[in-house]
Amino acid sequence: MVQVPRNPASRPAGQNPGSTGATPGKRPNPGARPGRPARIPEQAAGGAQVRINLGRVFKAEGGNYFLLLGTTLFLVVFGLIMVLSSSSVDSFLADMGFFGGILRQGMFALIGIPLMLVVSRLPLAFWRRVAWPAMLITCFFQFLVVATGLGVGTGGNTNWLNVFGIQFQPSEGIKVALVIWLGVILSKKQHQLHDWKHVFIPVFGVGGGAAFLVMLGGDLGTTMIMAGILFGALFFAGVKLRLLAVPLLVGVGAAVVLAIASPNRLTRITSFLNEGCTELVGEISSSCWQPLHGTWALANGGIFGVGLGNSKAKWSWLPAADNDYIFAIIGEELGLIGCIVVLGMFILLAFAFLRIMRAATTVQAKVSTAAAMVWIIGQAFVNIGVVLGVFPVLGVPLPLISAGGTALLTTLVAIGIVLSFARGDRSSDAESAFDDTNLVEADRA
Repeated sequence: MVQVPRNPASRPAGQNPGSTGATPGKRPNPGARPGRPARIPEQAAGGAQVRINLGRVFKAEGGNYFLLLGTTLFLVVFGLIMVLSSSSVDSFLADMGFFGGILRQGMFALIGIPLMLVVSRLPLAFWRRVAWPAMLITCFFQFLVVATGLGVGTGGNTNWLNVFGIQFQPSEGIKVALVIWLGVILSKKQHQLHDWKHVFIPVFGVGGGAAFLVMLGGDLGTTMIMAGILFGALFFAGVKLRLLAVPLLVGVGAAVVLAIASPNRLTRITSFLNEGCTELVGEISSSCWQPLHGTWALANGGIFGVGLGNSKAKWSWLPAADNDYIFAIIGEELGLIGCIVVLGMFILLAFAFLRIMRAATTVQAKVSTAAAMVWIIGQAFVNIGVVLGVFPVLGVPLPLISAGGTALLTTLVAIGIVLSFARGDRSSDAESAFDDTNLVEADRA
């Protein structure tokens, strides 16, 4: 309870501020009460002000803030444990020791978590100022990937940039830029979203152009996630579905063309559609090796799993065991129960996003939160769907859990942006409530 001096005008008549019924000539201790020891004068003089200041420090973080933060930290810590287990063998074979993979991932987590907390303290106006620069800079780096010799290819995709020996993935940075930029643009266009020109030209002109740069690198999975971010932001901004029909058809057609253009990707898709990976007679084709061993890993885990660290698939049987297929290792070592826990945590993460969207007082906060939710939750269920055999292999990691420094950092930054919206909305409400409450009401509390 905050101790605030009572308004002198509210005291009974005949009682001056220095008189409380104590012995005349002796100034009483304001903290003294019948039956209780008197407070130390220094505490009585400064304690009230100190407690008010501490309240102002923590009043901005409400339940939505801590729900999102706690769920995120749980998934990051859980991911570090699973990266340690799934990467130990490959790390040892690469002459990095058994702990090479976890040390690298742990370094990015130690950078990303404080960065997320710093980002969460930034005001709403900051994101308006950096929206366009963020889009331009990240798209420039992606242009270097596809148009210069600095791009690095892996698995048939050119989506990495090598600068002075440091490799990172600019397409992950574009996702963060889209989260910020879409919130700013659609908040400015909030009264014109019924007009297709105010939707197609900025959103699909700039945002679609950014996705096209990623498409040129052949990364179908990331392109689909970015398209989902665009459509999700428009949907939650209130754009009518009939306006989204045409660009949706165009996007599907572009995805089909991109799939056909890559022989490696086309082979994986046709194997998935023809159910060729379910035949157990003869040698396993290269396109079926990964999904088939992922299924076997899940089957080997059963309900309770074989125990943490006891996976057999990670012994060079399952490619990308610590990245795209880490969910298969979770299913093998922790069983069905472990898989349900992961699914439940992502559902809880989506619930936190929805609560923050509902409490948002600005269109910018609502749209950016929706874009981050579609990105993280959508990518999680695409990754899990690939491991379960619902989708063909698309090559997207499991957010916050899979190994990968760029993906972890950008995901934590995106969550930090949403946390800043949760703080900002809560802060404004708390300030107005505090300003409307006078000293008498504080004393009554």
